[in-house]
Amino acid sequence: MKHKNTFDSELQDVQVDGKNISPILPESRKNFLIDIDGTVCDDIPNEEPERMKDAALYPDALDTINKWFEEGHIITFFTSRVEEHRTVTEEWLDKHGFNYHGLLMGKPRGGNYHWIDNHIVRATRYDGKFTDLVREKVDIEVFRK
Repeated sequence: MKHKNTFDSELQDVQVDGKNISPILPESRKNFLIDIDGTVCDDIPNEEPERMKDAALYPDALDTINKWFEEGHIITFFTSRVEEHRTVTEEWLDKHGFNYHGLLMGKPRGGNYHWIDNHIVRATRYDGKFTDLVREKVDIEVFRK
C-alpha cells in the first residue's frame, strides 16, 4: 500500500473580498471519498467484525481505485466501521494492495446521506459494478430551505 501526503502544495489559495478562504484543489485533481462495505467488498455490519478480515473483494474495485491513485487523485476510504475496526481494515486494504491516502472511520450508518458543503460535491452510488466515472447529465433532486 502506498500512502502519499495530501496535495497541500497543490492547493490553490482563494480570496473573497481580500480575505483568504479555504483553498481548493485544481480542477485536474479529485478527492475521492470511498465507502468500503458494500462498495469495494462484501457488505459486513459492525456487529460481525470477525468477517472483515476475509471480506471478498468486488471485481474492478482495486484496479479502478489504484488507477485513480496513480493519476494523482486523493483516495480516502470513508467507512461506517468504528475505530476498533481500524487495524483489521488497514490489514485488509494492505493485503489486497489498495493505494490510498487516508482512512476515516465512523461514517454515520443508515444511508440517506445529505451532504451540505461550501465546496462542489459530486456523488456516485455504487450499483453492482465498480468502474471509472463518466460525466453525464442526469436529473437531480434539489432541496430548498
